[in-house]
Amino acid sequence: NISSTANLGVRLDLKKIALKCRNTEFNPRRFGAVIMRLRDPRATALIFASGKMCITGVKSAHNATLATKKFAYIVERVGFKPKDYLDFKVQNIVGTTDVGFPIRLEGLVYAHSTFASYEPELFPGLIYRMVSPRVVFLIFVSGKIVITGAKTETDLSQAFTKLYPVLLEYKKVHVASLPGLPSNATTTNAAAAPTAAAAATNDSQREMEEV
Repeated sequence: NISSTANLGVRLDLKKIALKCRNTEFNPRRFGAVIMRLRDPRATALIFASGKMCITGVKSAHNATLATKKFAYIVERVGFKPKDYLDFKVQNIVGTTDVGFPIRLEGLVYAHSTFASYEPELFPGLIYRMVSPRVVFLIFVSGKIVITGAKTETDLSQAFTKLYPVLLEYKKVHVASLPGLPSNATTTNAAAAPTAAAAATNDSQREMEEV
């Protein structure tokens, strides 16, 4: 998900825009902006009377630029001519991934206490702040990760490439197959079951011979 901003450079009549445009919402008592939606690319814009816009919901920087131009064109069709330079900026990129293995968060925060903080009583994820590129990771014990704070898609991929070897170091090797039971205990129980069954069969055979 990419959040970006733009400035149309012209004062807008939000009521007029809401009345003339499709796929819009405007309730000035609740929120002082028109909410406008696009289907292609799928995007949502908050359009303010000052001419400023916030665009969210797009999956790439290219689609964010394209959506901004489409919103500007729609506003122009209503009767508000935007300036040529829209001052478009990507403010934040949020990505999610799954490394595919559980992570020992306690070990990670102990070894990387300068960059990481982990308080499971308040929040189940570890917060890891990378300095370069300037990105924040939310790391969960399941291996799922949320990456936020990036300004470009390159920053997002570079940050994850740098962090991945660190996560591998703190990969959980032995995972319990049943909640509250160590994996070796379940194996022992499974192995003991046939032995107990065989012992019970031998006892019943002895009783039959005695009779």
